[in-house]
Amino acid sequence: MKGFDKVDDRTERIFKLLVESYISNGRPVASKALAGQPSVAVSAATVRNIMARLESQGLVRSPHTSAGKVPTSQGLRFFVDSLLTVEPLHETEQRTLEGELNADLPPSELIETVSQLLSRITELTCVVTLPRRHQSALRHVEFVNLDGDRVLVILVFNDREVQNRVIHTDRKYEDADLVRAANFINQEFGGLSLMEVRAGLIASMQRDKDRMDSLLQAVLDVAARAFAAAPAQSKGFVVAGESNLLDLSEDTETVRGLFEAFSRKGSVLHLLDRCLNTEGIQLFIGEESGYNVLDELALVSSAYSVNGQVAGVLGVVGPTRMAYQRVIPVVDVTAHLLGEALKHP
Repeated sequence: MKGFDKVDDRTERIFKLLVESYISNGRPVASKALAGQPSVAVSAATVRNIMARLESQGLVRSPHTSAGKVPTSQGLRFFVDSLLTVEPLHETEQRTLEGELNADLPPSELIETVSQLLSRITELTCVVTLPRRHQSALRHVEFVNLDGDRVLVILVFNDREVQNRVIHTDRKYEDADLVRAANFINQEFGGLSLMEVRAGLIASMQRDKDRMDSLLQAVLDVAARAFAAAPAQSKGFVVAGESNLLDLSEDTETVRGLFEAFSRKGSVLHLLDRCLNTEGIQLFIGEESGYNVLDELALVSSAYSVNGQVAGVLGVVGPTRMAYQRVIPVVDVTAHLLGEALKHP
């Protein structure tokens, strides 16, 4: 038992039964109820002694003086890491996810669809961060003259998403000049991320400055400004199943704090950002999140990748007694399917 004293197989078996019972019905588990299980076959007094040892190690606690035991956050962490048997995703759920994640949808709609699906399947609150813009591949750019010193920049990403923005220039350019600049960018940098386009433009302008005619140099300067000014993807996320937060606590202050956390987004985003650099499932149980408002909750999350690069995170928030054996594979498979659906053609 990592971080705790070594225990025998019988103690582990009894502890596992306690956690599974608590996850199933949410009630404290009495020693007498555990002693009556066929796989235990010891007296209630023996079980009480085992519970006392587990409590001294911080794995269980008594919510009330006369009540049975419930696992602590530490106990749930040990259960998940060492004793949990993860169930494979049910075939019908797999088909539902595959059928509803339409790769032809714009990324924003895909994210909305995923969050709603995941919330519906798990009956928990789902959060999905939006794909990071700097990793989106640029497919096409156009510059359109507006009045005076304004130019409309049309950016097409992945053949499915369009972003328009207006920039101000130091002078007015002819339509042919802007077409020339767009053609250059599309030919030289099409298919690259915005960060790569920006870096490539700067490098090209510095490298070819001596042989580049002054007009193209000026137009490319406008293009570089357009890309440098392109706003980074807002560090936002989509939430579905917020009403499920109402079932997590009878304490109205706790529930109010949860809604405020999701509306402010800052703490939730910071927590999700911690998952971006880690492959596979990330799990925060209770106080592990570092945020008081989530002390009684658990977050199961996984980063999703697009074309081999991490683009965002999805996860579900629920009670610490959530059915981890079911939630973990749902999150894992959904992250993989979302990444595949967002793949650049």
